[in-house]
Amino acid sequence: MSLTWNTRPGTERDIPAIREVTLGAFPTPLEADLVEALRADPAWLPELSVVAASADGTVAGYALLTRCHVGDVPALALGPCAVLPRHQRQGAGSAAIRAGLGAARDMGENLVLVLGHPEYYPRFGFTRASSYGIHPSFEVPDEAMMALVFDDTVPAPGGTIVYPAPFGV
Repeated sequence: MSLTWNTRPGTERDIPAIREVTLGAFPTPLEADLVEALRADPAWLPELSVVAASADGTVAGYALLTRCHVGDVPALALGPCAVLPRHQRQGAGSAAIRAGLGAARDMGENLVLVLGHPEYYPRFGFTRASSYGIHPSFEVPDEAMMALVFDDTVPAPGGTIVYPAPFGV
């Protein structure tokens, strides 16, 4: 089933729907609680909290990008990303991620990091972060920590990823 998704920055009105989407997509409330904690953190960038809604306005997908750093250099962290179970595999998540990445690029950002499924995120242009000399401060499989550089003519910083405090790492 192929649907057209309307994407836009989430609003205050969307907060309950975003929580519902995130609670539905994950087995525990950790990611939903993380979104709420990030919303109260200086890392929050409202225009990079993106929902994907159906024609009737139902929020089905969500993607969040927040400020992080590689060493002292600003970057973005993608996640959590979530889709209501009944809308999974219909493009809502991809639409929200693409819209968020497009907004980040339009804002002049150049580096986005994601810890995620190594077979999913490369479709958006992500590659191994280690190829840029970027790594998290904790152990993860190398192929799961990925980076997306929008402009390859601007050198990506190497170093350790510094996540916002709500991530707890």
